[in-house]
Amino acid sequence: MIKALFLLLVIGFVSFTPQVFAQESETQELFQEANEHFINGEYKEAIQIYDNILEIVPNNFSTLKMKGVALSNLAQDENLINYHTDSLEQFYTIIQYNQNDVLALTGLGIGFGYLGEYHESKQYFEKALELEPDSVVIKNYLEFADKVIQKYPYTPTEKPIPVIIKPAVIPDWIKNNAGWWSDGLISDDEFVSGIQFLIENGIMEVDPPASSSLSSDSIPDWVKNNAGWWSDDLISDDEFISGIYFMIQNGIIVIHVEKTIQDIENDIEQDFSQFEKYLRDVSKNVADEKRYIEYPNPSFDVIKKFLRDYVKWNFSEEAASAAGSFPNPTYEIVNGTYVIHYKIFVNEQPSGLPLDHVSTFNNSLKFWQQEEFSVNEQLAVVEFSYTNLKSEANVWVTWVIRDLGEGVLGHAHLGKGVVEVALGDYECDGSFQLYDVESVEKIMTHELGHSVGLQHSSDSSNIMYSTLKPKYAYCLFS
Repeated sequence: MIKALFLLLVIGFVSFTPQVFAQESETQELFQEANEHFINGEYKEAIQIYDNILEIVPNNFSTLKMKGVALSNLAQDENLINYHTDSLEQFYTIIQYNQNDVLALTGLGIGFGYLGEYHESKQYFEKALELEPDSVVIKNYLEFADKVIQKYPYTPTEKPIPVIIKPAVIPDWIKNNAGWWSDGLISDDEFVSGIQFLIENGIMEVDPPASSSLSSDSIPDWVKNNAGWWSDDLISDDEFISGIYFMIQNGIIVIHVEKTIQDIENDIEQDFSQFEKYLRDVSKNVADEKRYIEYPNPSFDVIKKFLRDYVKWNFSEEAASAAGSFPNPTYEIVNGTYVIHYKIFVNEQPSGLPLDHVSTFNNSLKFWQQEEFSVNEQLAVVEFSYTNLKSEANVWVTWVIRDLGEGVLGHAHLGKGVVEVALGDYECDGSFQLYDVESVEKIMTHELGHSVGLQHSSDSSNIMYSTLKPKYAYCLFS
């Protein structure tokens, strides 16, 4: 009897639908149509529609993100460097307007990794990890960048001065200024200089103000109190900035900004032009140096290698047959307790897999060896030992990439037989993506539970619960 662990399917990028589309039904329909192509791995068709949307809604972040990932996936499919540079341009456009966008920062890191520009790649991963310190995906990418830099020293491509990761958070000196201003230790003009910095660097966005002055007599006490509390970390950045907005909108303070909107747009265009030149220089260096490139997302290489030697990991014939041909586990009674002995044959991991699931397999075995069961109303425990002979094994364990069925993460014969655990799927962004180590360990532990005779549980906190939403090791839309 085969028991399957089913996955609740959740498409990760639904939340990126932009608010502007709610008022543009035509654009909304185009976005949905493009995403359907994207999910099916039809990246060229999706990109064409994303381009149509960007003609209607230029620089729309949601569309730029989708197009950027589609181009990156297409570059892997067709092994063409120009798709990677095109992908980088989409993510960089987002960063020009929103330097805190984690997906765009990570996308830039991945793109430069595919161009072999690993030091540049690492900078973006580090910035993204500052913003999302618990992200497993970003940690995996940063770990990759560190390792490859040590393995393959190279000379980084010279970077034009305008191409920088610009400040994305409020600098400490502005917070200090706010505290001093609140205590009357610096003048209004000195405080205003900090607000000018926030506006000119895109940290605060306000309508273009006219040149004017600030009158301290008309500043409400609560605004200065806010500044003092903010400098002491008693209120958030947003709460502090809301007070600044209040003063600007009510004419209490008017900031004189040297640059016009046209000046800012010209700067953005010049900055993007410099970025394009940088990408051309990187591409040229990759070709001239015949630079060895280790790809940051190994998922694509793993699936290719798996399919080339499919039979090595594929136990599908054995899994389809009954488990009766497998020898029964042996048992003995020790001090009134049944000790059930399982011999396990463990297949090697698919080649190119960067994540060590063999070591975590021991955690799965240990989990069940610490559990107590009831057999014939008597206490029972299980013990596992390894064997290199399939013929004497009660359980065969293998990690697979083949399709186990829609939404199925793994399966096992009940009591003895084959255990297969999926290493990834196509549900994250339309391309094959590896699961993270924790997810694979949970699936393995669940399936081993079936192999020692356990059925599914209705308790969602139990390892034998029938559903699990796995996490991904490298997918941007995680």
